[in-house]
Amino acid sequence: MSKTVSYIRASTDKQDIKNQRHEILEYGNREGMHIDEFIEVTISSGQSSRKRRIEELQERLEPGDALLVTELSRLGRSTGEVIILINDLVAYGVTITIIKQNLRLSDDLRDMTSKVMVTLLALFAEIERDFISLRTKEALASKKDQGVILGKPKGTIQTSIYDKDRGRIEELLSLGVPQKRIIERHLQYGTTKSLSYYIKTRKLKKLAGKSS
Repeated sequence: MSKTVSYIRASTDKQDIKNQRHEILEYGNREGMHIDEFIEVTISSGQSSRKRRIEELQERLEPGDALLVTELSRLGRSTGEVIILINDLVAYGVTITIIKQNLRLSDDLRDMTSKVMVTLLALFAEIERDFISLRTKEALASKKDQGVILGKPKGTIQTSIYDKDRGRIEELLSLGVPQKRIIERHLQYGTTKSLSYYIKTRKLKKLAGKSS
């Protein structure tokens, strides 16, 4: 079942969080839109996407869902980052509404305005990715010339939103609960794909089997 998720971010002012929530609720009431979930972050835009909960936002959204934000700047720390995020979400089947810019972006080809905007965003996203790739290659080449050993140590595993529920996930796996049911009934966040990757990289199926 599709849902509407609202993303709210403010640098340090908690009052700004309240103002954004109020603006979103007013918009939802005016447009007859029910907000199923709020993701709120009080942190500067200069922080990583994980700390700004952008990765969590992407994992929670499914095709057919809707994302509601007060303005474009809340979604990223640069124009390029915002464009790439919006392009990826729309391509995935998520409808995005930006209140202050009066924009509604979706993959609905019958909506000509949305179609034009999505086409432009896709083009800009591709250009931005090319720039990022070029900057990354130049930075890596410079470090290599300086004798810096590149790459993370072998076996390094990044933190995940599932870490806090690892024990619970292991227990459910040991009981033979399907991953889709774990997501939908027990955790109620994330996606089957991301959970499957988490289980695989942490070897949780093997661990759960030993504990049974």
